[in-house]
Amino acid sequence: MILQTTLCLTAAALVINFWLSMRCGKVRAAEKISVGDGGNDLMARRMRAQLNFIEQTPITLIGIGLVEIAGKGGQWLAPLGAVFLLGRVCHGIGMDGNFKPGRGIGMLTGMVLQLTLVVVAVGTALGKF
Repeated sequence: MILQTTLCLTAAALVINFWLSMRCGKVRAAEKISVGDGGNDLMARRMRAQLNFIEQTPITLIGIGLVEIAGKGGQWLAPLGAVFLLGRVCHGIGMDGNFKPGRGIGMLTGMVLQLTLVVVAVGTALGKF
């Protein structure tokens, strides 16, 4: 079985993680920060944005993959996964302080998808779906 939705969302997540990493690297190079945040607020914010991405995305992708394996992905899973990833981009931009709603958008999209995955996973496990 090929998990097309999971594969595509994972590929997109890899691109986003690369982008978040490059944003950190740009500040590191400009401010000559070798390790940590160097006391630089923007560096700390960008590092935290990437770390938040790493905290939220793997477990979400695992949930997506398991729902897809269970045959419950349907046509809702890919768009909701894409909204989650767009939320992660908004969160990254929002952490810079230039787009303050971005952080909330990122949090909300993550919560909605994760809670949806919980309901589908538990409902499937209990034979309700």
